[in-house]
Amino acid sequence: MKHTIKNIFVLFAIICFAGCQKNLLDSEPTDTINNGNFWKSQTDALNAVNALYAKLPGASEVEWDMMTDIGTTNSITDAKSAGVERGAPSSDMGYFNTLWDDAYKAIRAVNYFLENVDKVKEADPLVDDALLARMKGEARFIRAFFYTRLVMLFGDVPLLTQTLELSEAYDVSRTPTSEVWDFVGSELKAIADDLPASYGSNDIGRITKGAAWAMYARAMLYAGRWQEAADAAKQVIDMKQYSLYHSYQNLFSYAAENNEEVILDRQYAKDINANAFFNTYAPRGMNGNVGIAPTRTLVDAYETINGLAIQSDPAYNEQNPYANRDPRLRYSIFLPTFSDDVPGDQLFNGKVFDSRPGSGTADEVDVDYLRSKTGYDTKKYINQEDLSDRSNCGTNFILIRYADVLLMYAEAMIELNQLDESVYQAINNIREREDVGMPKISSGKTQSELRDIVRHERMVELALEGLRFFDLRRWRTAEDVMKGAVPGIRYIPPGGTAIKLYQYGAVVRYFNPARDYLFPIPQQEVLLNPNLTQNPEY
Repeated sequence: MKHTIKNIFVLFAIICFAGCQKNLLDSEPTDTINNGNFWKSQTDALNAVNALYAKLPGASEVEWDMMTDIGTTNSITDAKSAGVERGAPSSDMGYFNTLWDDAYKAIRAVNYFLENVDKVKEADPLVDDALLARMKGEARFIRAFFYTRLVMLFGDVPLLTQTLELSEAYDVSRTPTSEVWDFVGSELKAIADDLPASYGSNDIGRITKGAAWAMYARAMLYAGRWQEAADAAKQVIDMKQYSLYHSYQNLFSYAAENNEEVILDRQYAKDINANAFFNTYAPRGMNGNVGIAPTRTLVDAYETINGLAIQSDPAYNEQNPYANRDPRLRYSIFLPTFSDDVPGDQLFNGKVFDSRPGSGTADEVDVDYLRSKTGYDTKKYINQEDLSDRSNCGTNFILIRYADVLLMYAEAMIELNQLDESVYQAINNIREREDVGMPKISSGKTQSELRDIVRHERMVELALEGLRFFDLRRWRTAEDVMKGAVPGIRYIPPGGTAIKLYQYGAVVRYFNPARDYLFPIPQQEVLLNPNLTQNPEY
């Protein structure tokens, strides 16, 4: 499937254009693709639904974590920094307009597909009904995915389930969030039975029944509909289709693609449908551009191997701070040299990652716009196979994985105050992954204690995967953590003896809880359509 999506997307874009422009010409040429000579066969329908997959986000999803307490963008002029991190968003910023446009372009493409796909049945009555229902389910999933994102970003948004003429688009109004959640939930529940539990090798990467239930769980968790979230996550668990991959360290590697933990990913392939993840996010010492810099907040959140916070474990060694820690720390982040006696991680080219001020290395913190602003660098999805061709990466980017489902289930049950053994089991299964081996969470915890535990587990298990941004906003905790300078590395300078803390002071974070839990409706949309009211304080 990954070998066809890119070309088919171009094909479908032409089809959509032809469909939108059908009144320009009365005749329908037969030697070009248009709405009159397409939709004639099962192959046409398959090509069209394949093209919709190109609308799903991919490797750039990690950038949501740039606007949280666990990461920062490396560019102070980036809208994520200038607008969101610093608490100075504006409705005329292009960033918000792009988010809005991309979502509604995807929704329009889905609506166009759903309005036309039945034509293939009219042209060819032998088209398989189950296949047609499956393709519709795939399309409706993608639409529900984008409505989930729109609500989380903008609150009330227009709920459009059919394509609109230009004049109609000027009259739409914002649909209450609760109604959009109703729609998303009903859609994902309705399509589950039309989607298979798995596919053959030629269709790996397609949306499955498990993906529908998992996305339903995520949407309902975001909506605060705990029972629906718990029930949907339980559907995935009870399928017995998924399990935790044995190696967290290799989970985001080429070798682990399409493993049993992956529920939905964006498929990539070198030379055919590649991404530039290595070039964009790898350390400068490997000629990467350090697009996202993890913070000390994230690094310090990883417990000791005793299952204790570093602040409360006497065994924590401040002279060797990364030793005897939750293994997920070293699997997720390139850890720098701490002192002359405690070297940092070895990079794929054999260099030692030393970002300390004064180190004189290519990775020295914040020397220029290409160096990490915190002294840390992301390791997830940075693979040695891409070192020599940094913009031609083919690792699939995971959008939903089973560990997330387990944590969603646990969180929903905790919020329901149903603190049974299944909650502990869901959390402990993740902590006891074969190459993680963290101590179990013991039973007998209060609801408040378990709430803190599951939120911590989401922070470290799903770090740098683009989910923290949405978690902080639904928990309403962004105001507590998005403030002040960005904390960077803990280190002893070359030739020194005293521990120092580096802080990236060029970005001072601020969060206005009365405004910043929602992005502004793009100003150009409000100007074009007076029915689109603006969010508070914009």
